[in-house]
Amino acid sequence: MKIRKNSLSDAPTHSASCVGLSVVKVSARYRTSHCSTTIAMKRHLSMGVARLSMVSLGAAIALSLLPELLLRNSRLPTHIDGFVHRGFEEVKKMFIKNFEDGWERDGASLAVFVNGTKVVDLWGGYADHEAGRKWKQDTMSVTFSTTKAVTAVCVAMLVERGRLRYDDLISVYWPGFAKNGKENITVQMALSHEAGLGYLDTPITEEIAADHNKMREILENETPKWEPGRKNGYHAFTFGWIVDQIVRHVDEKRRGIGQFLREEITGPYDIDYHIGLPTHEQHRVARITVPTIWDRISELLHDWRVYKYFLALWKLARDTPLYRVVNNPSWLKAVGKCTVNNPEYHRLEQPAALGIGNARSLAALFDLVVSEKLISHETLNQLQHHYNNDTDLIFEDTIAKGHGFMYLPLHRAGTKFLVGHTGHGCQQVAYDLKNKVAFAYVNNGLKTGLYDLCRTYNRLQNSIYDIIESGLSGRESFTT
Repeated sequence: MKIRKNSLSDAPTHSASCVGLSVVKVSARYRTSHCSTTIAMKRHLSMGVARLSMVSLGAAIALSLLPELLLRNSRLPTHIDGFVHRGFEEVKKMFIKNFEDGWERDGASLAVFVNGTKVVDLWGGYADHEAGRKWKQDTMSVTFSTTKAVTAVCVAMLVERGRLRYDDLISVYWPGFAKNGKENITVQMALSHEAGLGYLDTPITEEIAADHNKMREILENETPKWEPGRKNGYHAFTFGWIVDQIVRHVDEKRRGIGQFLREEITGPYDIDYHIGLPTHEQHRVARITVPTIWDRISELLHDWRVYKYFLALWKLARDTPLYRVVNNPSWLKAVGKCTVNNPEYHRLEQPAALGIGNARSLAALFDLVVSEKLISHETLNQLQHHYNNDTDLIFEDTIAKGHGFMYLPLHRAGTKFLVGHTGHGCQQVAYDLKNKVAFAYVNNGLKTGLYDLCRTYNRLQNSIYDIIESGLSGRESFTT
């Protein structure tokens, strides 16, 4: 009898091992098939969940942005006022374009002085968009850290008068400061953010901030957070309190920065800038608004380098040095919440962050510096050299600093850097000694980027230097 090889039923009974092997193979194939099916189903389910999550996220983002998009479509008409001298028309075009492109969502002012002549004085938009209050010629706004540059000018004037020197120990003038490891801190270190006091251990209340004697005691008892003079880290608020005390100890009238500024600069030269705003001037102050997520993304898409400011925002969500800097005082906010709009805070003499003015007042003040009306040529030359250019411990970025100023890279019109200061939300003041230029930009619709990473300001600065490089700014006289 022939055996049919392909018939399992015809196989001899003694071939159990062969039958068992066949069954095992069938079982293995079943398990493999079942496992593959299960994996495929799980993968399909995961992909479905992922797609659903992405759709849900997209829908959530769209819904969150919808009010903003609708608001943009219902914005009030753009209005621009002011003047430019002949040859500077392009600057006005760029100022207007910032509004037309939606980059300037609220209000702003821009001013430029060349060789002592005001050649640009522009303002536009809204001091309070929600209320429909226009930005007028005399509108002012909080200028944030550009205040530090104004404070630095006050110190330079005292250096000019021989009341102190940059390289002197602070304790020479203020003996109580030499406690808890602060005995070797110089005036220059404090002005260049090397004092190691970027944030304080003692919570600063509104009452303390309004009392310079209480602030003095707190500063005297503080311990540096890093070895002074070895590294630098941005002293966002403490810069103002420390320098204010130095000035109070060296000035013959024992004036603070606010009073010194009023009596020595803004009063005599009729400049509308305040560190400690009088109550009767409050009605002229613009309302600050913070950028929405849509505004921030728009800036990032325009220039990917803005991402580093997103990293800074991330640091504010964790216990980092930057978090400690920004959250003491805890009541003064301009990220997320905007308590800086509180009129009571505008009256405080905070010489690092609460100066109030506009572009015209800041540019006019620094035109006095360039024109050597406040300090001599010798003192002005000292200010041309930065003191450090290392990585900042707070921002983890390289920022050249010295004498209370920032030294901002330019490399145009024969100038390597501008001397001045940036401010939160893209406030800016700077001077260019070589080309005898002083200019400022102030806005109340805060931006994410700063200096050349702030698209509104960068566009304006580029237009200014296009004109300077073309030689038009060298005219002996300007006509409207």
